[in-house]
Amino acid sequence: MNRMLPIMIIAIALLSGLSSCEKKNPVAEFQTAKGNFSVELFIDRAPVTAGNFRDLIKRGVFDGACFYRIVRDFSSSNPVNINVIQGGVDRMESKPTTDPIAHENTDQTGIRHLDGVISMARDAVGTASTEFFICVGDQPELDMRGLRNPDGQGFAAFGQVVDGIKVVRAIYSSQAAGEELSPNIRIHKVRIK
Repeated sequence: MNRMLPIMIIAIALLSGLSSCEKKNPVAEFQTAKGNFSVELFIDRAPVTAGNFRDLIKRGVFDGACFYRIVRDFSSSNPVNINVIQGGVDRMESKPTTDPIAHENTDQTGIRHLDGVISMARDAVGTASTEFFICVGDQPELDMRGLRNPDGQGFAAFGQVVDGIKVVRAIYSSQAAGEELSPNIRIHKVRIK
């Protein structure tokens, strides 16, 4: 029995060391005028995009930003229909300065644009900085080789709504003039939980 005690202590120490090495992805809580929702940031799968978004949150970049755009099947001038809510700092009076980040496409990360997935908005590849969108329903045309963007590179998905999807749907159901939310929905704060 005494011989087993040191082996058991070593085994317990090794097992506890393994569990402490496992890193959990951070969760961001969005506090909005329509309520709160939380997003897991997939740093393990999209380290550039999710890591950059986490760093922007820590800097307070999204505090005071808003959701300002809703794209619905019937509202878009683009013939490839999608359903998303879009937000960021674009409508802020004093926009924070941020650098664009490298594009991580869905083939690289394995994160598809499914219901509740958050992704970076962009123009050309490598121009994403502070504008993002959340999918309402599955949106395969936003993935690599999707037809929504003519370059076929898709958008950089990097997380998933894990709590409060009803708030996302409430934002999506808000009144809009075409694609412009009327009024915009304020993002009071975003915090890493």
